[in-house]
Amino acid sequence: MTMSEEAMIPRGARILVRDEEWMVTACEPAGPHGAKIEAIGVSEFARDTTATFFTKVEEHAGAGVQLMRPEDTVLVADHSPKFARSRLFLEAILRRTPLPQTERRLAMADGFLLNPLRYQRRPAELALKGLRPRILLADVVGLGKTLEIGLTLAELIRRGRGEKILVVTPQHVLEQFQHELWTRFSIPLIRLDSIGIERIQREIPAGRNPFTYYKKVIVSIDTLKNPGKYGQHLEHIRWDAVVIDESHNLISETSARNKLARLLAGNTDALLLASATPHNGDARSFAELINLLDPTAIVNPRDYSAKDIEHLYIRRTKVNPEVRDEVGDQWPDRGPSVSLHCPATPPEEEVLGELAGVWLAADGPATGKGRRLFPYTLIKSFLSSHKALAATVANRLKNSTDARERQALERLAELTGKIGDDDSAKLATLVAKLKQIGVRPGSAERVVVFSESVPTLNWLKQIVPARLGFSDADVAGGVADVLHGDVTSDQEQQRIVERFSLADSSVRILFTGNVASEGVNLHRQCHQLIHYDLPWSLIRIEQRNGRIDRYGQRYQPQFTALILKSAVKERMDDTTVAEVLLKREEAAHNSLGTAETVTGLYSGQKEEDRLLQDLLKDKTAEESLDSAHAEGGILTAILGLEEDHHLPEQGDADVPRLFATTEAFVDEAIKEIFKDPARDLELERTGRFLALRPPEDLIHRMRSLPRSYLKTHAVGKRMRVTFDRADAQRKLDEARRTKTIWPDTAYLTDLHPLVEWLVDKVLVRLGRQTAPVLLAQVPEPAFLVQGIYSNALGQPAVVRWMTVTGLPNTPAVRDDMPQVLKEAGVGPGMWNPDQERDLSRLQRAVPAAVAAARHHLEAERARYEQEIEDQLDSYRGQLGVWVQETLDLVVQDGRLKTKVGAVEKRQRDLLDSLQITGEPLLRLLAVLDGGA
Repeated sequence: MTMSEEAMIPRGARILVRDEEWMVTACEPAGPHGAKIEAIGVSEFARDTTATFFTKVEEHAGAGVQLMRPEDTVLVADHSPKFARSRLFLEAILRRTPLPQTERRLAMADGFLLNPLRYQRRPAELALKGLRPRILLADVVGLGKTLEIGLTLAELIRRGRGEKILVVTPQHVLEQFQHELWTRFSIPLIRLDSIGIERIQREIPAGRNPFTYYKKVIVSIDTLKNPGKYGQHLEHIRWDAVVIDESHNLISETSARNKLARLLAGNTDALLLASATPHNGDARSFAELINLLDPTAIVNPRDYSAKDIEHLYIRRTKVNPEVRDEVGDQWPDRGPSVSLHCPATPPEEEVLGELAGVWLAADGPATGKGRRLFPYTLIKSFLSSHKALAATVANRLKNSTDARERQALERLAELTGKIGDDDSAKLATLVAKLKQIGVRPGSAERVVVFSESVPTLNWLKQIVPARLGFSDADVAGGVADVLHGDVTSDQEQQRIVERFSLADSSVRILFTGNVASEGVNLHRQCHQLIHYDLPWSLIRIEQRNGRIDRYGQRYQPQFTALILKSAVKERMDDTTVAEVLLKREEAAHNSLGTAETVTGLYSGQKEEDRLLQDLLKDKTAEESLDSAHAEGGILTAILGLEEDHHLPEQGDADVPRLFATTEAFVDEAIKEIFKDPARDLELERTGRFLALRPPEDLIHRMRSLPRSYLKTHAVGKRMRVTFDRADAQRKLDEARRTKTIWPDTAYLTDLHPLVEWLVDKVLVRLGRQTAPVLLAQVPEPAFLVQGIYSNALGQPAVVRWMTVTGLPNTPAVRDDMPQVLKEAGVGPGMWNPDQERDLSRLQRAVPAAVAAARHHLEAERARYEQEIEDQLDSYRGQLGVWVQETLDLVVQDGRLKTKVGAVEKRQRDLLDSLQITGEPLLRLLAVLDGGA
């Protein structure tokens, strides 16, 4: 039959297009073009060819797209031993059929390379619970947000809602994120960094939209926000899922990043925002971020509660009982934050005296904009290093025109110039501390050293290695790396982060700044962190500490801060502010699990600005922190949502399977598809390891795998996988001890291209529109029929696995196909006598079996629709309340009414699109016959 205009064809269905048979891999609405169908060739001429069809275009071209009628299914005998071909075919159908819209439980959580932690499942459960999978994942630093995102994406893929995925991250964590999703979940992302973009320009036709060429992409937000390069491409592409990491960077409503986020939010079904610091302390800005997820969640951006957003927001800290009970030895409690006092040397005391006596005086020499704050800029620079102060003074002198200020700056430059490297108290203490830790030639010990000043970082990299006894050759070999904002190349940033994570790299010290304080994993080979200078913000201190204090850390994280101290009590030094903040961050972390709520500002910059204003008012750092904490507000209440946000235990989704494990399916499939796997695939099986030479059609699919992985291990020539989670973890750990982060052996999850390739191979082995007959333990013939109702988005709303018996006179239909298969003994213990049998009696019953299944579905349709309607009704009620309350805010604002009306229409259209539409699509899968 020709496909109707409103019908959506489910994955796995067979169609005829241009006289060739195809298997549908995806189907979605395409506006005036009808439906967009992605398919793989089944018939001989088109076999293994991928193609995209638009139903309206095909109608104009000729016969259109024909969905094969289930009544025309031809029954065939299965001559394979133990009915292997039939069992594989049924398993492939079960695997290829997406889970329905009504299944909200997780189906894949235990199938990946990660520890089964309950708390890491909760974000996926919350996402699937909603109208659409759209959440803000706000777990604090270190809990494993990337793993939680991977689990959520895997569940969307299993539901047919993850074909097109876009992940947007800061550029220095592109490879890290890509690596986690591939090695843990087998989700391949094409990395569009600077080299990836150049490759696209070579590989695809000029003018082609790169986001139609690559279906799963990871790209940096700074690359993507360029409207000249990608604006026109992004406007015309729809995604199944978009992930935006470090999403607090989207908050400024007028920024290019915010505009990009609003564009993407409107062009995707699922939206996952992730940030350990999810807002900047402004309730309206946070409401804007929530509005990306659900424009009707918040009525008044100035006045809302945690209850309004609980369906969109999840946040846990390390002290959350569920987290603490589960992480165990995977995340040791961190050690104390140790202050190392560095008594200022005489030349340093002179500078501290000059800053206190001249620049902090009431009639100090600073002029122009920021006059009152500039002395603190000088102080912070000097508390970093004399090199940082010299750079700050030099920059100010370039623009200063006031004679008195210039004279004071020149005096400060003169005093600073007298400080040599040997006069730096912090440098001497740092070297001593590094030696104590064991950073020396021949040692594997590593440390990360943070500073806010680029001149300080560059200076430390130049001078520290030699003082630790490293030779010029060691230095040339990269014993120390530096990463800061002036390292603008995304490739170089990723290289530096990767080198530090590899056990056998020569790097021992990473000197870094704020650029590495968000999102970067530095804990793989390191548990020592030194603050050469401290930011004047609790949040930024916590973000720094979170680079090594995170899930997966094997050793107790150790934190040390270098505190420059003056012998003159009245002078401002690191004990005045920095040491106070260090201790407050430690206390907040130990009691609350996070320091963000201490000031009620939730922004590092706002914390520092407020502290500076209080210092100008002669408040101490302690007084500033105490007064800030007393204010609280909306966002303080929202961050407290963690204690009340508890999702009930849901259990796992009931996903029918014929094969107990993926390993059993893969082994059986390879034996069935290839006559001689050892010859055809050069297959080697050692224990639970599998190695093979991938055929051309598998190599074609592998183009979506990470290029670094393909190149490093020549996967196109030899693919190595394992079914054993422990072996896979060992291989991953080994990779981190070599010159690459990519393991040579992949964990074979259900999402791995090899498994998907075998599933498709199995599905195309049966002839056109045929169904096998199996001899089984059944009292009468049982016809196995799949029935699917789709919604207007092409997503399966209802999936039924039916068994039809009692033909031809008293047909009976039950929704228990998996149970029937189990009771009939369909499995590896079957015996196939391989005798010629007359199937005409069963063939004559095919139309009646299909008719009975269709009648059953249609009779139950009202119940199916009500089940979905019940899920949508509560949201319709919320939408009505939002519309009325929003209009009540400004009764006579015509522009507001227009805006509200547009939002209401979009949301009601979305609700309508989730309802069942069209006729049920049926497929006769197989017949079980008792053989009597």
